[in-house]
Amino acid sequence: MTLRAAVREALAAHGVEAREGDSPEALRERLNDVYLEEVRALKARQRSGDIPLRDYATHVEALKARFPLLSVPLPSWVE
Repeated sequence: MTLRAAVREALAAHGVEAREGDSPEALRERLNDVYLEEVRALKARQRSGDIPLRDYATHVEALKARFPLLSVPLPSWVE
């Protein structure tokens, strides 16, 4: 399996390193774990008052925009 260069770069940008033997499914799961950690941190910031509730949706959308690879079908991850 050979990942597309853009996929490798997107994974690396979030600290997910593709190792020998990793499947696209496993890599997506690791990337999703990173995303969920970010979501939890964002929610914690909102609960602590760092982010006003009225601005929370804007922050969520910005977070989603940083993880576009999660919306790419797995077959498109490989060459």
